Amino acid sequence: MQNPNESPVNPMPPVVVALFFLIVGIEALFSLGAAGILGGAQALGWRIGALQDYGFSGEIFQWMWANNRWPSEHVMRFVTYGLVHGSFIHALFVSVMLLAMGKFVGQVLSQLATLVLFVAGLVAGAVAHGAMHGLLGWGSPWLVGGFPGVYALIGGFTYLIWVRLVATGNSGARAFGLIGALMAIRLVFGLLFGSDGTWLADLVGFGIGFGLSVLLVPGGLARLRQRLRRD
Repeated sequence: MQNPNESPVNPMPPVVVALFFLIVGIEALFSLGAAGILGGAQALGWRIGALQDYGFSGEIFQWMWANNRWPSEHVMRFVTYGLVHGSFIHALFVSVMLLAMGKFVGQVLSQLATLVLFVAGLVAGAVAHGAMHGLLGWGSPWLVGGFPGVYALIGGFTYLIWVRLVATGNSGARAFGLIGALMAIRLVFGLLFGSDGTWLADLVGFGIGFGLSVLLVPGGLARLRQRLRRD
């Protein structure tokens, strides 16, 4: 019998709520400042200043790599870039996808594991972007926004769906439909409007999210071993 005091809707994991309000709060400051509601005339440059101070730069990555120097004010960019966005629409899409993917993943993983997944996606995405631009000269020099972290959650979501499908005797390939669709959309937009090269950060974020989920999901490693032995 269902507990009458139990909510019919599963609550949003607190760590996902915290990330959501952090991103939305920062974006609200930028938007209100740009509208002249907060901060006066100097607020018009808040977003640009934050992108320069906290965004991830492929050129700075190249300098750190070449000189083997890793000052904290630049190392923090591996994570902080995920909290600042280029526009309101950019932040809106990241926030919506964060809630959708974070709710599903956060109900299976612990709060800490969900946060680790998101942060690991940001770091891995930044490294991939830095290598692509800073070392190979491809794509945009700057990476901003939380999509690589969100794609890591999509990787966790995909792993959970894959496990569920395999456990019921279905093809696990169906679990990759979401990432396939998202990458196809990115490809179409890239062909129509040009690509800034940030797709690699998203894809690597997805990969690290899928791989880490094997370790972070309770019983995930043992389940994978059983699957490999069976095959």
